Amino acid sequence: MHRIVVALLLLLTSPALALDRYPSRTVEIVVPFAAGGGSDLIARVLTDRLGESLKQRFVVINRPGASTNIGTTAVANAAADGHTLLLTSISFAANPSLYRKLSYSQKDFAPIVLIANSPSILVVPAASPINSVAELVAQLKARPGELNYASYGAGSGPHLAAGLFQEMTGTTIQHVPYGGGSPATVAVLRGEVQMLLAGSLAVGAQIQSGGLKPLAIAAETRTPAFPNVPTFREQGIDYLTGTWFGLLAPARTPPDIIALLNREVLAALRSDAVRARIAEQGSDVIGGTPEDFAKFLKDETERLSAVIRRANIHLD
Repeated sequence: MHRIVVALLLLLTSPALALDRYPSRTVEIVVPFAAGGGSDLIARVLTDRLGESLKQRFVVINRPGASTNIGTTAVANAAADGHTLLLTSISFAANPSLYRKLSYSQKDFAPIVLIANSPSILVVPAASPINSVAELVAQLKARPGELNYASYGAGSGPHLAAGLFQEMTGTTIQHVPYGGGSPATVAVLRGEVQMLLAGSLAVGAQIQSGGLKPLAIAAETRTPAFPNVPTFREQGIDYLTGTWFGLLAPARTPPDIIALLNREVLAALRSDAVRARIAEQGSDVIGGTPEDFAKFLKDETERLSAVIRRANIHLD
């Protein structure tokens, strides 16, 4: 009887014990993209702040490949103790509609917080003679299928954004997938591809340095970070799209740990330094509760399913 009572007491107090011990070792934030993109930047900003506030080491692990499925699967299969997290983006909501079979389910994850939203910016090489969306569309229509665009991989945010752009403009552009934001951006810088529709976090630094020429931003209004970049709407196309960044843990991670991580990330996002780092790249800090993020994921998955169906994008 004594053993049963002790066992029950341990069971009832285990969440508190887990929280008391957390984090007990290095916490890995897995980014399912190559280093250098928007997700990677967000993750590295957070690791510094979380390491300070929780007195434990937080590190970024880049695990790109298979349209984010390699890194995402690794976190789905990790121990549900808060020491392995996933910093993901739009692909997490798109992949269920892009793939007939995935090695994970969205149910394998516990949402923690929606961190930021980043409107897409259409960029071309700095040396490109094209200076407006109208000029680009004219070129695309004059040379259907001859020009190409970069993405972070099949089914990534830039891939979906370009599919929607082609649908709305009646154009055909060849898709050239890369392994993440950094290699895709470098491809445009080098002129290997003619364009990229990417979140402002991924291309902001190159726009500011003059390496990339921005033609339009897919937001309702111009952003303070890029006041000279017109919106698509200003150029006659009602095109609104972008990407987002959110933090998740494996399902069955103790609720107390989820709540703690939510509080700590929100505290980081209230920091002037963190907000400035995100805002200077043209992105908006979001925040909110785990429940808010869960609802967002549900709505975003449904929205992207419709976009993917209309654009006829399918992956095996």
